[in-house]
Amino acid sequence: MAETKEARPFVPVGIAVLTVSDTRTLADDRSGDTLVARIQDAGHRLEARAIVPDDKAEIAAQVKAWTLSDAIDVVITTGGTGFTGRDVTPEALEPLFEKRMDGFSEVFHRISYDKIGTSTIQSRATGGVANATFIFVLPGSPGACRDAWDGILKQQLDYRHMPCNFVEIMPRLDEHLKCG
Repeated sequence: MAETKEARPFVPVGIAVLTVSDTRTLADDRSGDTLVARIQDAGHRLEARAIVPDDKAEIAAQVKAWTLSDAIDVVITTGGTGFTGRDVTPEALEPLFEKRMDGFSEVFHRISYDKIGTSTIQSRATGGVANATFIFVLPGSPGACRDAWDGILKQQLDYRHMPCNFVEIMPRLDEHLKCG
């Protein structure tokens, strides 16, 4: 059963938040604000925040740049996961993934289903690892960001969460690069 081992130290990680939108600005980015507040409340470091338009090349370039930064352990994107013509975030980022995280999408949809029912199928939330950096691709609603953070990321980004968590495996994410 999952539990928090208070005897273990909290280990803050560096997180970047990317909002993908043709219309949002920092002044009205409620989804980005939701993530930033939760990241900071949990004790993590917000290392970067940006907004880019729904453009595959711009999305991929920003996330790739962040995955090359030693200060950033996690990238969370919000927006562009639907089915309209401008929704291209999964297409932009999945080619960067060295490893896909199918379980993230599955658990996200289970949590989302409990809140919004079958409407959850309109999201293509996904996750993966690139350049030893976790990447989570979330829908553009504050509710979806809350669900992903509160239901998955808060625990998995807490070193004290047991039986396992992402923080304890972060030092080994690039082992495949050292085997060459």
